[in-house]
Amino acid sequence: MSEKPAKPGLTRKSAFSCEACRKRKVKCNGANPSCSRCAARGETCIYSLTPTLSYTKTLEARVAELETALANLQGGTGNIDGGLGQEISQQHQQQQMHVDEPRENLLRTGVSHGVDNIEHIPSDLARGIDRLKIGDDGRISIYGPTSLFQLPSSLAPEEANPLLPAAAELDSRKERLINNAWRERAFEQLATIPDPFQYLLDSHWCWIHPLYNFVYRPAFTRDMKMNGPYFSEILLNAILSHSMRWCKDELKITKYIDASSGGTQFFDQACSGLFNTLKAGNGQIPIVQSLLLLSAQECGRGNTTQAWLYSGMAFRLVEDLGITIDSRKYSGSVQFSDEDIEVRNRLFWSCYFWDKLVSLYFGRSPIIQDTPVSPPRILLDDTAEIEIWTPHGIVFPEGTHYPPTQAYATSCFMKMCSLTEILNQIIIHVYDPIRKSTEAEFQTCVGQQSRNLEEWWDELPVFLKLIVDYLPPYSPPSHIVTLNCVYHTTNILLHRPTLCSRPFRGSAQVTSNAKPLVKCISSATSIITLFDLYRRTFGDGHVVLSLAYSIYTAASIFLLEMQALRYASPSTLDKLRFCIAALTRVTASNPVIKTALKLIEQELEKLGIDIRDPSADAKKSHNNSTNSPSSSSPTSQSPYPYAVPSHGAFSFAPPPLTTQSGVGEDPFRILADADPSLVIPDSLKQEGVYDIAPELFEAFSYVEPLSANMGGEFDPGWEDGEGI
Repeated sequence: MSEKPAKPGLTRKSAFSCEACRKRKVKCNGANPSCSRCAARGETCIYSLTPTLSYTKTLEARVAELETALANLQGGTGNIDGGLGQEISQQHQQQQMHVDEPRENLLRTGVSHGVDNIEHIPSDLARGIDRLKIGDDGRISIYGPTSLFQLPSSLAPEEANPLLPAAAELDSRKERLINNAWRERAFEQLATIPDPFQYLLDSHWCWIHPLYNFVYRPAFTRDMKMNGPYFSEILLNAILSHSMRWCKDELKITKYIDASSGGTQFFDQACSGLFNTLKAGNGQIPIVQSLLLLSAQECGRGNTTQAWLYSGMAFRLVEDLGITIDSRKYSGSVQFSDEDIEVRNRLFWSCYFWDKLVSLYFGRSPIIQDTPVSPPRILLDDTAEIEIWTPHGIVFPEGTHYPPTQAYATSCFMKMCSLTEILNQIIIHVYDPIRKSTEAEFQTCVGQQSRNLEEWWDELPVFLKLIVDYLPPYSPPSHIVTLNCVYHTTNILLHRPTLCSRPFRGSAQVTSNAKPLVKCISSATSIITLFDLYRRTFGDGHVVLSLAYSIYTAASIFLLEMQALRYASPSTLDKLRFCIAALTRVTASNPVIKTALKLIEQELEKLGIDIRDPSADAKKSHNNSTNSPSSSSPTSQSPYPYAVPSHGAFSFAPPPLTTQSGVGEDPFRILADADPSLVIPDSLKQEGVYDIAPELFEAFSYVEPLSANMGGEFDPGWEDGEGI
């Protein structure tokens, strides 16, 4: 089939011509892995692009590190496995890059595996792992020496290649992946996929993909055209079904939804295809990705049993495919391409991240752990870092628009993974319902992870860090807001049990109790401030569960404050009222939040605190006297005695890009809307918002901490048809 002629006025990027064709100044068809001319001549076909800034910085850091290591080695600083390995590890941590960030020293996150440095691992772990087997059907699986599928051998396994290849090899791998990614993105723009499929896919790439990274986009979009190994109809239906959860009320989708099914056909087809595939034992990487997406969808719907089983099958299948081990450590039994290694690395860390979130949601123990042989936390393809992010599906009024914003998706995902390593230790040592830590272990964990968390925040790049006193007029991309909220949630979960760990013993104890109390209240206030900026920019139709969980965690601190003081101060009541209104609004896409709201309501009843807003009652009385239908309808649907507009009822209108806020302007008034239940509390605008009365320290010493999970006594079979 002949190629489509290029559109007039558009210049084709030179990166689509290989080096040989460019030197000869002849047309190159851009075929991969070799163009037709190079294939005919038997020459090596190489595509090249100008390296990205992050790539250049990585090379500079790598050169500096190797020069330092060589100088130390020549100076006789000791053996490479001992002092030098530790010294290089420390230097490596100081020179970490924002994108190609290696795994941190596991001692920093409390894992008892010793130093997990990428360059230096124990000699017994540096050997090749000969466990991968290719079945008759071509499927790859991993089996240990005690299995029925491998005989023990007296021969020592072959030495594997170094865990990190030579710099030149690493550079060429990165270059090939980046070239391929840009090429596939260009071809993706030329593809014609009918609606609603294209619309739902675009929603996934915008709101879900940058945060969770379940699917490697270049491989998926290419194999969708070619029916390759990284695409399946099951995975496509899982993506479409998950996107339908956010888009079902948007105008471009409602016309395609059948009234009887409500758009559930994608979910039904994904489930039926998945079960048939698993029944036949044909588990592959697209099946893992489908299971993760279905787990996330069932999580939001409140079907805890289904969500837990789907995620568990995904984690088991990841181990079955050998993805939990660095692909470069296999001793030649299976040869992986650059793309294979990239996909497997990304999938492992996506599973690691999701394992911690789902364990947090349900209050259970995490399954996947980082080990010395786990895939490195390195993404060579960082093209998603410099893409422009636009809020898909958000319609702004005429004359207003969302400004061009860099995605920073790769940096965000890397930082989220390192944050969940800290969260993993907190879940295990503080909240694990089975393993009860001693007082000494608890205090050690709190101290160690508090330092790790502070270091993580200090190292967070400025383009990912949101400080509530200096927020921009527009919300940054969704995944960046979620990253910051998960950080504050982790900070609360770490220090919240400390508030209730022992009785107050005089004034000398005030100083030691002040730090965790200030951290919890500061993080809780930061969460609702960040969410206020988020929903005023994007509305509440695309709030992921991790963001909603952050609001729930913030509400728990305000509840604890009321429980400690036995009364509700006006500022605390305003903040809690804001949390309840926000959680109520997101139940359309996350029905599981209804259970969290019920827990909050029950706690307020125990405390005898009336959450009703007097101003809302006055407005309600006035509206009833004027028989206003617009206000009575939302109020009748709300379980709370104040008006909460229905899902999608308000339309946020951001200012034009050219509008600049004056020095004296209130940043909370720049993007105001008319929603009375979601007006940011006035107390957040006052100076000294984090000042805490001394009596609060003593009061907190006698309260019992709330559970970290939202489950409560939740019926796993519950579903109301929403959130599909």
